[in-house]
Amino acid sequence: MKNLSESFANVSVSQDLSLASYPDNSVVKIFENIAEGIMITDKNKRIVKVNAAFEFVTGYKKEEVIGNTPRILQSGMQEKHFYLKMWEEIDECGRWQGEIWNRRKTGDVYPEWLTIISLKNDTGEVTNYCGIFTDLSERKIVENELEKRTLRDILTDVSNRFAYSERMNALLESTTKMTQPVQHAVFLLNLDRFKQINETLGHTVGDQLLVEVSKRIKGLIKNKDTLARYGGDEFVITLTNIVHPREAAKFAEQVIRVIERPITVDNHEIFVSTSIGISIYPDDGMTTEELLNRAEKAMLFSKDNGRNCFSFYFDELNTDSKRVLLLDRELRKAIENREFTLAYQPKICVQSNEIVGVEALVRWTNDKLGFVSPGEFIAYAEETGLIIPLSEIIFDLACQGNMNLLHAGYSNIPIAINVSSIHFQQQGFLESIQSILEKNNTSALNFEIEVTERTVMNNASETVNKLVKLKLLGFKLSMDDFGTGYSSLSYLVKFPLDVLKIDQSFIQQICILADKQAIVDAIIQMAHRLNMKVVAEGVETKQQAALLKELGCDFIQGYYYSKPLPMDELLEFIQFWEIDQQERV
Repeated sequence: MKNLSESFANVSVSQDLSLASYPDNSVVKIFENIAEGIMITDKNKRIVKVNAAFEFVTGYKKEEVIGNTPRILQSGMQEKHFYLKMWEEIDECGRWQGEIWNRRKTGDVYPEWLTIISLKNDTGEVTNYCGIFTDLSERKIVENELEKRTLRDILTDVSNRFAYSERMNALLESTTKMTQPVQHAVFLLNLDRFKQINETLGHTVGDQLLVEVSKRIKGLIKNKDTLARYGGDEFVITLTNIVHPREAAKFAEQVIRVIERPITVDNHEIFVSTSIGISIYPDDGMTTEELLNRAEKAMLFSKDNGRNCFSFYFDELNTDSKRVLLLDRELRKAIENREFTLAYQPKICVQSNEIVGVEALVRWTNDKLGFVSPGEFIAYAEETGLIIPLSEIIFDLACQGNMNLLHAGYSNIPIAINVSSIHFQQQGFLESIQSILEKNNTSALNFEIEVTERTVMNNASETVNKLVKLKLLGFKLSMDDFGTGYSSLSYLVKFPLDVLKIDQSFIQQICILADKQAIVDAIIQMAHRLNMKVVAEGVETKQQAALLKELGCDFIQGYYYSKPLPMDELLEFIQFWEIDQQERV
């Protein structure tokens, strides 16, 4: 757009706009073939020329607009002051650009990105004005759909986790300003044995069951209360301004009774129950995170004590103290002795079938604890601050892994590294990463840094600055688990990201649920319009891979191609993969 504007700005356009007379044929070709709509007026703002793209977007033929003013396109959505200010800037600076709403010949209102420049003759007198615009309708549709999906759970049409957190944060903030003491009850519900229903009757039946459960719960709550799908088969409810915890207990009993009634789905009579955990504000926590964490502990206690019941949080529910003490001691030793290893999961290009990168995933096996799940020790490391030295070890190991790839002759396979939110937010984060790269004599160009939506949205303005610095160092940048509901689209366009990784929760049911497919399709379209590549995580079947290829996804990662592999097995995998691809040619 900038070069196009400059091309017009550098020519002196005559009153009759006979572009064919210009010696620079590039201007003529641009005018005739450019995808953007172009409208040129005389100095009195009467339209004298439009191109084919203008006719296509607005619906007006050139004969219908020539001689008219651009007012023929006005939608009425901008006030008179808007246009006065716009023309004031054009008169002063010779140029204006911005988003504007116009009206097609059909009467439909549409958004466009418009640039207006004034064209002057050799004496500096304005002879014409040139407007160049891009129709933003399709992008707006995608953005609006994604904005909607960030607030609602698509399946059950109740609030999602992000919307719940926003509402709870606002509730707690307003509560702290009240002079009278107030209590709120947070309920975390988990459907018992829901996995068995999915496995025996199928995910479609399971989804219909979730819809019916959400309808039954909605029938119990008031407008002032909040219901959200927390994830999978879990729901979270907040009862506001309760008089006594007995009110919460009575409500929990109602939920249990309404859910245990048989549910008929596709001629199947299904019986399901729920385990509920309850935390009370302010006794059990002052923040949303604390209240949810303690409600979850109470819910797990309910499951351990027979299911289909509810439990209030109590202090003894803090996890097995002996296990925690052992984990703490052994984790500190493991960090000191660098006892961790990395497994690498390949990413495959959908079009070329080439390996385009790998993701590094940390592993830990301990003499006393055995294999420790990353979900356990990473979460504990984040709670205790041990995640910072652990992250630095992971970076160091990834550098060693990169050297192994380079020595084996694979210089075009970057390693993606997950960055903890806590580590990313440290003031010395960039310095520590640079130091590790220098120590290993390797370049940031060999790596991709993955950040989650939660990480980048904690302090979006500061994040932009930090991501830009990482980009300047040479790192590729990707947003992991995209679609889980934390992103603000207005900030997303500001982040200098190269890749969006679609969360596997969308991929798992992409071939079963049209809603999941629609979300993935929308994310892919949006990412491509923002010049980002897209990785689908958790791909496990041939059908998923084929559908993702059809939707235009760029890269695939998941067990369909390979599980995470130690470095020696990864090198063998790459070698066999390349041989296999050569044989297919």
